[in-house]
Amino acid sequence: MQHSSNADVQDQPLLAIEDLHLSTRSAVLVEGISLTVNRGEMVGLLGESGCGKTITALSVLGLLPKHAVKVSRGRILFEQTNMADLDETELNRIRGNRMAMIFQEPMTSLNPIMTIGAQIGEALEIHRKMAGRERKAEVKRLLGLVGLPSEDAQLQRYPFQLSGGQRQRVMIAIALACEPALLIADEPTTALDVTIQAQILDLIAEMRKRFGMACVMVTHDLGVIAETCDRAVVMYAGRIAEEGPVDDLFGNPIHRYTEALIGTIPAANPPGSRLPAIPGAVPPPGERPKGCAFAGRCNFAIDVCATETPPEVRRGAHAGYCWNPAS
Repeated sequence: MQHSSNADVQDQPLLAIEDLHLSTRSAVLVEGISLTVNRGEMVGLLGESGCGKTITALSVLGLLPKHAVKVSRGRILFEQTNMADLDETELNRIRGNRMAMIFQEPMTSLNPIMTIGAQIGEALEIHRKMAGRERKAEVKRLLGLVGLPSEDAQLQRYPFQLSGGQRQRVMIAIALACEPALLIADEPTTALDVTIQAQILDLIAEMRKRFGMACVMVTHDLGVIAETCDRAVVMYAGRIAEEGPVDDLFGNPIHRYTEALIGTIPAANPPGSRLPAIPGAVPPPGERPKGCAFAGRCNFAIDVCATETPPEVRRGAHAGYCWNPAS
């Protein structure tokens, strides 16, 4: 049996999702997703609500409701290990340790009856076997790292005693407790006001540089992707519509859906003009049409769009799937 050397492992993507299909008993939720995340890279997962972004992210951590949603095809390789093959005990050794997640709404993700000191300390106890004074000192260090006061009184506070921005900083401290190789951030700024959003994004970027983490940023906010990510993956109706380096994707979009999303950005329109909107809604699982799922909302659809799956249009590292590409 051959074993990969450390050099071989370092050359491989940190995360490689291959032909991922997620299904319920009645419908396919995600179909044929393939993407990679390299060590230290920031990749944005972009699309409207219902496109399959969050469920794809949850599948990476093995957090799908097992009796309701299953990986019906494909692999999720994290550090060359297929996450879909692991049992709960094996997953728990990786979650919160080598891989961590920041959830969209910290008030529902943090335990309301545990102090923030206890919640940060729990990850340290489980994965780093810390206890007593050592654990307390590390909790204080992590709070200071994410810009929160680190005195004893702060450790005894409960989530309801913190602002939204402070709660999200606590979530980041928990995620960073074991210095993970991969951080998945699911709409980490959605519930926050604009100034706090910028602070949280700056904090994630700073921590990424400090620890050399890779990061997957799940969002519907194109501005967040443009400012923070190296590459972007645009999802629509459970499939990838387009992917590539951020500058290429925003500068010369291939898929008409990406083009339409960029067209809704205020900065892309004359001051004082009415912002364009994309008509209709993302078709839900079980009701997705043949061909391109965006065809019914697209102003540039041609006959074949409604009947045949779009071909790949590739320009180096930039690829889209469209019968009538934008560029």
